Amino acid sequence: MLRQYELVDRVLTYDPDADEALLNRAYVFSMQAHGSQKRASGDPYFSHPIEVAGILTDLQLDDETIATAILHDTIEDTVATPEQIEKTFGPSVARLVDGVTKLSKIEAQTENERAAENLRKFLLAMSSDIRVLLVKLADRLHNMRTLHHIPSEAKRHRIARETMDIYAPLAERIGMYEFMREMQTLAFQQLEPDAYASITKRLKQLNDGGGDLISRISSGLRLQLGRADITAEIQGREKHPYSIWRKMAERHISFEQLSDVMAFRVIVKDIDECYKALGVLHRRWPMVPGRFKDYISTPKRNGYRSIHTSIIHSEKMRIEVQIRTEEMHAEAEYGLAAHWAYKQGKPTDPNGSHSWIRDLVDILEHADNPEELLEHTKMAMYQDRIFAFSPTGELIQLPKGSTAIDFAYAVHTDVGDSTVGAKVNGRVVPLRTPIENGDQVQILRSKAQEPQVEWLSFALTGKARAAIRRFVRQKEREETIELGRKFYDGIVKRLPAALGPDALKEALKRLKLPDEEALMESVARKLLDDATVMDALMPGSAEKAGVKRRESGQREAISMKGLTPGVAFQLADCCNPVPGDRIIGVRRPDEPVEVHTIDCRRLAEMQEADWVDLAWGDGSDGGTARLTVIVKNEPGALGVMSGILGAHHANIVNLSLSHRDTAFHTYDVTIEVHDVQHLMKIIAALRAADAVSSAERTPAG
Repeated sequence: MLRQYELVDRVLTYDPDADEALLNRAYVFSMQAHGSQKRASGDPYFSHPIEVAGILTDLQLDDETIATAILHDTIEDTVATPEQIEKTFGPSVARLVDGVTKLSKIEAQTENERAAENLRKFLLAMSSDIRVLLVKLADRLHNMRTLHHIPSEAKRHRIARETMDIYAPLAERIGMYEFMREMQTLAFQQLEPDAYASITKRLKQLNDGGGDLISRISSGLRLQLGRADITAEIQGREKHPYSIWRKMAERHISFEQLSDVMAFRVIVKDIDECYKALGVLHRRWPMVPGRFKDYISTPKRNGYRSIHTSIIHSEKMRIEVQIRTEEMHAEAEYGLAAHWAYKQGKPTDPNGSHSWIRDLVDILEHADNPEELLEHTKMAMYQDRIFAFSPTGELIQLPKGSTAIDFAYAVHTDVGDSTVGAKVNGRVVPLRTPIENGDQVQILRSKAQEPQVEWLSFALTGKARAAIRRFVRQKEREETIELGRKFYDGIVKRLPAALGPDALKEALKRLKLPDEEALMESVARKLLDDATVMDALMPGSAEKAGVKRRESGQREAISMKGLTPGVAFQLADCCNPVPGDRIIGVRRPDEPVEVHTIDCRRLAEMQEADWVDLAWGDGSDGGTARLTVIVKNEPGALGVMSGILGAHHANIVNLSLSHRDTAFHTYDVTIEVHDVQHLMKIIAALRAADAVSSAERTPAG
C-alpha cells in the first residue's frame, strides 16, 4: 500500500502545482473514516482507496480526482456524510465523490444483454464529468486484481461477469484499452479457468519456441516498407487470452488455426500511404482470403477507421496487420481523448501521458460551451435519456423530463393504473415530479385507485399517455351507458304496454345497432330521440303517447323582428342564442342570416360582414343552450343532474365528460329550453343541489 508521502510525491512529480494539503487531508480523513474495516484479503479496507488513487496517478490525473479516489467509499461505507465532504474538501470534490457513490449504489442486473447495455448507457449518462467514470473504472480494476481473495465462488463469478459485461466495455468505450484488457483477462481467468490455463500455456510455448518472434517480424515489415520509401512505425503484440478464446469460440477453430494470435500495426503519415503500404505487403506475402477489411472507406459505426488484412509471413504463420494513420491510431487507442487532442492539433502521447484528461476537465469546467465538447467526445449519446431504479434495483430508461407517473407505467401498466403516489430517494413527491438520473423511485399503489384525466397534463411517455387515455375513454363510455340506461328506463315507462321478451332484440335490428350498450350510448348522447326509440321498441307507440320526433333545422316556433318575412336565418352554434337573449344578425352573400348573442366573442372576427339589428318575434319559443356543470365524484351525482333537467322538462341534446379528477367531474351539457327564463330556473335548480358544485352557461363563442 502506498504511504501518504509516496502518493503525494507521485502526484507532484507530474503536477508540481497540485494541492498537497488537499491530498494529505483526504488521506487522513479516509484512514480515520474506514478505521478498523477489513477487506476479504485481511488487509485494512483503507488500502483499497489508496491503491485506486495509485492507479489513477499512472494516468496523471489532477489532484481533485486523486482526492476523490481516496474518499470514494467514505459516504457509502462509513458514517461520513456528503455535507462533511463538501465542508472539508470543497464543492468540486464533493460533487465527484457523490457521482462515484451513485454509480457504486447500482445493483447491476446482468442476467441479459439488454440490462447490461442499459447499465452501460446509465453510467455514461451519469458521468458528464469523465473523472467520475475514471475513478469508478479504477475502483473496479483494483477489485478485480484482488478478486481471488473472496472465498465465495458464486460471488467471484458474479463480479467477474459484471465486469465482463459492463465495466470492460465501458473502459473500451472511452479509450481506456489497458483497463479493458486487464479487466477482461482477470474476469476470463475466473469465469473460464480451464480455457485461460490452456491458452496461456500455448502462448508460452509459442514464445519459448520462437524467441524474439515479434521483433523479427516487425523488422521484416519495416524493411519491406522502407524499400518502397514508406516511413512507418511498427507495433507488434500478442493478443490477450480472452480475445484469443473469444475468436476461437466465435469461429469454431483451434488455437493453431487462428490468424491473429499476433497482431501488428503499421502507422503511416496519411491515407495514401495506407493503401500504398497495403500493396507492398500483399506483393511480398500472400494474403489470407476472406480476412481483408477496409474500414477507411467504410468506417465502423463507432467511427473506427483502419485497414485490416492477414498475411502468411515468412515465419510460416498467419499474422494480422492493421494499417492506419497516426490520427486513426489515436482515435482507436485513446477513444474520446483523440477527438479533443486532434481538434487542438496535439496528438495524444503514445507513451501513456494522459494530459488530455486534464485538458478535458478544464474545458468541462470553464468552457463557454461544454456541450460542444461533449459532442466531440461522444459523451452526449445518452444526454436525452434518464435512468432510474426501482427499490429492487431494476433499471428503467425514460426520456428526459419524464415524471413519476411515467416511471410507474414503464414498470407495468397495472402499476401505473393503480398509482396513488411516489417516493423518490425515500421522500414522498407529487406524481408530476420529474425524475433525475440515478433516482430510486418507489411507486405507492392502491387497489381502489384509477387513472386520472389530469395525469395527461404531465405524463410524457407514449405508453403512459395511451394507457391513461384508454382507461378514461372506457370509463366515460361506461358512465354514458349508465346514464343512457336511466333515460331508456324513462322511455319504456311511457310506452302504452309492457314490452315482450324479444322487443329489445328487434329494436336493435330496426335501429341497426350492434348491441344493447350501443343503444344506451346513443340514447345518452341524444343521437336518437325518444319517439324513434319508442317506435323501434313498439311500432306506432310514439304517436299514441303523444311524443313527437325531433326535427332538424330551424324551429317554426321562432320568428325574428328586423328581417323581411321569408328571409332565412339560423341560430349560431357558437353561442346558442335562446329567446330572451339580446341578439344581432350577421348577413353574408348567399347565406342565411346568422343569429348571435350580443356578447358572442366571434363577432369580433366578423367586422367586414353586414350586421342586422334583431329581436325575438312575439311568441318565440325554444332553442338549445350549453351548460358547464361540475358535479361531485360520488355515486348518484350524475343521476341528480339528469333528474333536475328532466324535472324542468329540459331535453338533453348532448352530454360529454370534459374533465375528471379525484373530487369532481365536469360535464358539457347541451339542452333544449323554451327561453332565457326557463334556462335560468334550470341553472338555479342545479346550483341548489348538494351533488352539484357549480353550473354555468357556457360562455358565448
